[in-house]
Amino acid sequence: MPFPWSTNGTEDFHFIIDPDTSPCDRREFVTMKTITAVVCSLVCLLAVTGNLLVMVVIIHNRRTISSTDVYLLHLATADLLFAITLPFWAVDAVSGWVFGDAMCKVIGMLQEVNFYSGILLLACISVDRYLAIVRSAQSHGHRRPWMVKLVCAAVWLVALLLSLPVLYNEVLYIYEFDRSVCNEEHDGDFGKSWKLGIKVSRLVIGFLMPLATMVFCYTVTVWKLCQTKGFQKQKAMKVIIAVVLAFLACWLPYHLTMVVDLLVRVEHIKVSCIERDHLDRAVLATQCLAFLHSGINPILYAFIGVKFRRNLVKLLAHKGLIKRSEESQFKQSHSSSLSGLTSTAI
Repeated sequence: MPFPWSTNGTEDFHFIIDPDTSPCDRREFVTMKTITAVVCSLVCLLAVTGNLLVMVVIIHNRRTISSTDVYLLHLATADLLFAITLPFWAVDAVSGWVFGDAMCKVIGMLQEVNFYSGILLLACISVDRYLAIVRSAQSHGHRRPWMVKLVCAAVWLVALLLSLPVLYNEVLYIYEFDRSVCNEEHDGDFGKSWKLGIKVSRLVIGFLMPLATMVFCYTVTVWKLCQTKGFQKQKAMKVIIAVVLAFLACWLPYHLTMVVDLLVRVEHIKVSCIERDHLDRAVLATQCLAFLHSGINPILYAFIGVKFRRNLVKLLAHKGLIKRSEESQFKQSHSSSLSGLTSTAI
């Protein structure tokens, strides 16, 4: 993922730009970046709170943990670590990068690893639900735990390898704005080709492949659910549709914008100065939307799920925060929801 403040018209931030001779006057979108800083802060608060709660509930009920719960636990970890980087970008939005070159690499690496692992885990969850509903719902709960852990380990390893180019990050200085930015810097034709390859790999591995996996698995899953009668079928379908729509709503605008931005940078598309400004604003706006997904995940994958809410009520009762009678009442009202396809799929 390109870092939030690296897209500002030209690539070579370390050159002094003369406003009188440059083709386009560089613009610093103060209002937009202030809004971005506020959004990053709010998303961080939402994501940290939601994902910590998900992790606590799953770990507290680890005796009855399923393969889906394992993926949810890793997803919550990835989203939590991703959210921790957002305050740094919020400060960077209003003050420039003030944390030094080493932190530029550390925060960039942390963000990239959890960006990739989060999206790949979403794909794993879609495959897991496909296997649970379409292939064998009966054997789903008896899947070997080591296999799920191995898949999660592979996801983190792939995410780490894909994030290694971030070690090229440098703190660069924009002279006309009197501020520093944390950005990937690659000089020469080889550097530009390398950067182009990185962006393409991010698009393919970080969006297109997970999206294709989710669309296939959830399409077949919905088709299977259509053959099942009952209210719980409709509820499961609504959750699946919400998952896919949330993923598309948060990530599709960002990746489409970055494709256009890439084509402009390699000069396959010619734009005017005004269009360049609009594109820079779009990059900032769509990045905020993409960041929001880390806060939406706990709501979609946990809070909507009946099993998670049952375990949450159980935890609250165990800690004495609610009465045992309220826990029993909740179990009775949702007893039908905890069996069949919904319990394995949601």
